[in-house]
Amino acid sequence: MTGPTTFSVALHNETATAQLMADLALLVGPGDVITLTGDLGAGKTAAARAMIRYLAGDEALEVPSPTFTLVQGYELPPFAVVHADLYRVEDESELEEIGLSPLPDAMLVLIEWPERAPSAMPQDRIDIALTHRPALGSNARAADITGHGTATATVARLQALREFLDASGYMEATRKRMAGDASTRSYARLLRDDEIVILMNSPQRPDGAAMYNGKSYSAAVHLAENIKPFVAIDEGLRAQGISAPEIHHCDLDHGFLISEDFGSEGVVEGDPPRPIAERYEAAADLLALLHGRTLPEKVPLADQTYAIPVFDTDALLIEIGLMPEWYLPDRNAPLSDEKRAEFFAMWRELLKKPQASPKTWIIRDYHSPNLIWLAERTGIARVGVIDFQDTVLGPQSYDVVSLLQDARIDVPETLELTLLSRYIKARRTDDAGFDAAGFAELYAIMSAQRNTRLLGTFARLNRRDGKPHYLRHQPRIWTYLQRSLAHPALTPLRDWYLANVPPPQEPLQEPLRA
Repeated sequence: MTGPTTFSVALHNETATAQLMADLALLVGPGDVITLTGDLGAGKTAAARAMIRYLAGDEALEVPSPTFTLVQGYELPPFAVVHADLYRVEDESELEEIGLSPLPDAMLVLIEWPERAPSAMPQDRIDIALTHRPALGSNARAADITGHGTATATVARLQALREFLDASGYMEATRKRMAGDASTRSYARLLRDDEIVILMNSPQRPDGAAMYNGKSYSAAVHLAENIKPFVAIDEGLRAQGISAPEIHHCDLDHGFLISEDFGSEGVVEGDPPRPIAERYEAAADLLALLHGRTLPEKVPLADQTYAIPVFDTDALLIEIGLMPEWYLPDRNAPLSDEKRAEFFAMWRELLKKPQASPKTWIIRDYHSPNLIWLAERTGIARVGVIDFQDTVLGPQSYDVVSLLQDARIDVPETLELTLLSRYIKARRTDDAGFDAAGFAELYAIMSAQRNTRLLGTFARLNRRDGKPHYLRHQPRIWTYLQRSLAHPALTPLRDWYLANVPPPQEPLQEPLRA
């Protein structure tokens, strides 16, 4: 087992404590344990309070010391947090009575006075030892941060993050939590004087075990496993006149970057959210313009080049394989070996046309959560694109489907058809030989591929990753899937799905978490 890793931080005031705890909050999650040690008045509760308020996005949130309650729970936007104080614990057997034995594994746990129950503390934990430093000021503290067991990597990453912020000139910036996504990345806004930028934490990490011919799922389907593709494609899009965020500072080895903040003005409005037609039109125009160009297959990255992966048939089949692997068992409809073979044989044949069609950059998740409206700009530059690290070379219809059949919000069929016609008209204006009927068929095929995959993806996010709120999107995905299966070219597939794929259940309303 890796030995403990320690580094020290001088905390001149409570602001410095809040900055440290915000940085650590960017790197931890459910199942992690942080112990806080130090004498009375050393600042343990202040440190815990700073982290809880950061995760809540509420600087005024009441976070009392749990000295008398012993345990205080918080349902926060990213995940639940437990804040405990063991000062009044006389015997470790008391931990079971207060719900701390065993420690909850679906929450972040903050424990003051862990030395009152040493054998109950997990081997994998982060300890923050706080001591007074009156020589540095009346409110000054020193924090010795130690990672035990698997948490040594987190502490090493925290040190690297702090060094990156210091080198970039943002150590004194105010941190504001931002909502995350379905990935392992996390984000914060950094406020310095009148400037606001975005900090991205993108750890090197595969998505899943090596189950696909010796590759993880992310490697097999060409999802980014580090920050390098983001940086390369960002510069590539900007070179094409696309509004991607300007990158101010980056650490390619550790996976940190600081970039331009596009704000939070989206392309949808209302509750429930619905598309703003003008903004969706601009987003469709952007795709038409991009797809009409001959784009490079390699783009610069630092002092080298980045080869954009090809979205080949095997990758597309692995994606749609998530549906029988995760969705169908949830619906009590697992496939026999014979039916599974039929499924993949039908898809392999169906994918021949899109694979033979012209290739372009597929941004991949080109939909409302990843599009920011930049009203002060003009034309397609008004569409800010912020999620593109998974870009691949593949069929032009893919991103058109992503936009017009938005996985997160309902796009009415009338608007979908209007925007599809707008895209086709723009392509024909640029190229009189553009095959509108052929593109419509490719659109239907890639819609069926994408929505089949999403049924499985959302089932996996629920069952494997503990994110049940994604299940609420499945009925929408099913609706989109039925639209695409209505195309005559997909009649055999439609019949097969009708016989073998039950519709999703209407999920219970879950609290929305980022």
